[in-house]
Amino acid sequence: MLWNTIAKFKRKGILGMNARNVAYIARYNDRHRYPLVDDKLKTKEAARKYNIKVPDLYGVIRYTAELKALGDLLNPLTGFAVKPLRGSGGKGIIIITGRDGDAFVKPSGKMMSLRDIRRDISNILSGVYSLGGRPDTAIIESLVRGQPDMLKYSFEGLPDIRVIVFRGFPVMAMMRCPTSLSDGKANLHQGAVGVGLDICTGRAIRAVQRSTLVDRHPDSGVDFSDLAIPDWEEILLLAAKCYDMTGLGYIGCDFVLDEIRGPMILELNARPGLAVQIANGIGLKTRLEAIEALEHFDLHAEERVALVKEKFGSHPERG
Repeated sequence: MLWNTIAKFKRKGILGMNARNVAYIARYNDRHRYPLVDDKLKTKEAARKYNIKVPDLYGVIRYTAELKALGDLLNPLTGFAVKPLRGSGGKGIIIITGRDGDAFVKPSGKMMSLRDIRRDISNILSGVYSLGGRPDTAIIESLVRGQPDMLKYSFEGLPDIRVIVFRGFPVMAMMRCPTSLSDGKANLHQGAVGVGLDICTGRAIRAVQRSTLVDRHPDSGVDFSDLAIPDWEEILLLAAKCYDMTGLGYIGCDFVLDEIRGPMILELNARPGLAVQIANGIGLKTRLEAIEALEHFDLHAEERVALVKEKFGSHPERG
C-alpha cells in the first residue's frame, strides 16, 4: 500500500469517508439539489443555460413499449451512447462506435445486435443500474470522439477528467484512463489508471493503478510523465461554473475532451469518491480547509479559478 500508517494519513491530510460524508457532503450539499445531478436530463438542461457543453441528445426511452421504435431511432446513427438516466459509476452504459451491416460495433470490436441493445435498455428501465434500484429511463446521446493526443492514454474506451470542486473552487483533479483490465472503462476500481493532475497546469504528477505507482499505460506503453491536458484553463472555469449551476458545495465534475467541441461535461456527482487523493498522492482535507478559511466567497468563476492558482500554485505537493 502507498500509505500504511495512520501517521502518514494525517500528515498528508487524507480525507476519510466518514469525514467526507458528514463535514462536507451533508454540510454543503442540500438534498433538494441532488436531482439536478442525479438526473442526466436535468443536468443537460441546466448546463445549456450556463453555456456548458454536453453531448447532444438523440432520444429518451421511458417505457418498455417504446423499445419497438428503437430500430427507427438508431438506424441513421453510426455512433452513439446509451446511458441510464440515474445510473452511477459507469454501470449500464453502452458505447457504439460504428456499424457493420445491421450489427452495432463496440469500441472493443465486439458486435451487438438490435436485440442485444433492446435487452440492455430493458435492464436499464427495470432499475438494474439506478441508484436505489428504482425504475429508470434510458437516454441515447451523441458519441464523444476523443482527441487523438488523449486517446493514446487509453485502451478502447475514452479517458475522462474528474475535478473536485468545493464551494465553487476547483481543488483537485485526475484523469481516469481505461485499460484492458478495466474492460475499456474509466473505472478505477476495475483497474483503470488514475493520473493525478496539477490543479494549476493540468500536467501529470503521477499515475496509479490499484494503489500501485505506474510510469506507463499498461496496454499502450505510453509514458504518463508527458501528459498535459489541453484546454485546462477552460476545464477549470467550467468546473467552477458547475457550482453556480447546481448550488452544490462539494461536487465531482467529470469532463471528456471531444475532438471538435473541446471540453464537455459527461456527468456531475454529488457524492464523489476519494480516489483522487491516491492519484495525486496528497489529501483533500488540507485544501478543503484552506478554502473554508477564506473570507469572501461571493466571487465570479474566473476569480475563483485565479485564487486557486494563487493559493495552490506554490504548494510543495501541488496536484
